[in-house]
Amino acid sequence: MTYQTKLRTHEIIPNENICFPIGTILAVKNKYDKLDFSGVFDKYKKKGRNINFLIQGILSYKLTENLSISKASKWINRGEVLETFNLENFEEKTLFRTLETIGKNREEIISGYYTG
Repeated sequence: MTYQTKLRTHEIIPNENICFPIGTILAVKNKYDKLDFSGVFDKYKKKGRNINFLIQGILSYKLTENLSISKASKWINRGEVLETFNLENFEEKTLFRTLETIGKNREEIISGYYTG
């Protein structure tokens, strides 16, 4: 067995390529649809950004990066991720408001999901 002991390139050149976990995102979307979370959360936000797409974005972020919500906003606001969740650029406070809405209505959301 041989081992690589030196770099094969003389110079590493940074590029604009980004990556994000499409598998995790697709899994979140799949389970979100199967569990009909859209029906549970739709009534809590009528104007502005779609609460379901924001929640899916937050879930995907937390399952992959699991850092602060401030960083979640930056992660989701990348062009490829926005396109994946059918969102437009938004401010960080939008995610905080979404989480605040969920928190304020958590008991109703939980009971509505189990009885719905």
